Amino acid sequence: MDKIWLSSPHMGGGEQKYVQEAFDTNWVAPLGPNVNGFEKDLENYIEESSKVACLSSGTSALHLALILAKVSKDDEVICQSMTFSASANPIVYQGATPVFVDSEKETWNMCPKSLLEAIEDGISKGNKPKAVIVVHLYGMPAKMDEILAITNKYNITLIEDAAEALGSAYKGKKCGTFGDFGILSFNGNKIITTSGGGALVCKSDDDKQKAIFLATQARDNAPHYQHSHIGYNYRMSNITAGIGRGQMEVLDKHISYRRNNNEFYKDIFSNIEGVEVFKEPSTDYFSNHWLSAIVVDKSVTGFSREDLRLSLLEDNIESRPLWKPMHMQPVFKDCSYYGTSVSEELFENGLCLPSGSNLTEEDKERIKRSINKLINK
Repeated sequence: MDKIWLSSPHMGGGEQKYVQEAFDTNWVAPLGPNVNGFEKDLENYIEESSKVACLSSGTSALHLALILAKVSKDDEVICQSMTFSASANPIVYQGATPVFVDSEKETWNMCPKSLLEAIEDGISKGNKPKAVIVVHLYGMPAKMDEILAITNKYNITLIEDAAEALGSAYKGKKCGTFGDFGILSFNGNKIITTSGGGALVCKSDDDKQKAIFLATQARDNAPHYQHSHIGYNYRMSNITAGIGRGQMEVLDKHISYRRNNNEFYKDIFSNIEGVEVFKEPSTDYFSNHWLSAIVVDKSVTGFSREDLRLSLLEDNIESRPLWKPMHMQPVFKDCSYYGTSVSEELFENGLCLPSGSNLTEEDKERIKRSINKLINK
């Protein structure tokens, strides 16, 4: 049987037109009409007067956000613990110290109470956090009203990691537009892909231009090569951006497919006690459901998250445990952590299920049979 992947690239058909134009006009460098066009497409899509700089990855976008937020050596940056390591690694690039915060049970994202505790404790010790990184996990918007109220009260830069949440919205406002800076990713497994790539969402054109300057080796305006700042090779290529322009044409369609996948899993587990499908807490939340996930209570079901993962694997179907929290990772073992055990329990009992926008009906039938095979044992 062919492998059913967790989330594989899904081309829409229009990508090659833009890539061919880049070849025909010899625009293959990290600038050109596709880069400008992709940025404009994204700005029009997420709205809120945002300015977007297309970069080589979501990680590079986060790194530049920290630089623009003036994060430097020995600063502390609060980061959601339950996330992929790319949310935290750029903090260390800057010589700063990550401080990790637990999740809450409704959205699996940053717990406002734990965030407040971390900020107030840092201030009491004379080390006010320089920035906060909140993540919209698996496409689910975080509790942005509560988080913004806290960061605004203490005048702390908020960086919004929306790498998994392009198209998601909270109270009608697109994810990536709440914070001082937003991060998008177009990695191969994301809602749309450019094979690799990302974007920085800024509030002003001035910040966008600063990001582009730093992303293109920070070359000063001179006829010779002169540099007054440390720069980076972070700009997106015109070829890659061409793929992105084609993908934008099918973004809303991809979102609808992934949301349908979530309904598919809700239906499968609707009568199974002890399995909870990750879903929006209320109508305030609109998730792109980049990945559909479940939490398994073994004491009720008789099988664990790992039993289900291995059962699917036997049928050549990929699934994965939820992100292992950063405060549990060996590389961050010495970092501070605020919260209880919500993220740890989610990691222990949670599983991401195949969620690609290119899942066929035959794929879904195979997945359903494999799940039922374990349930009926």
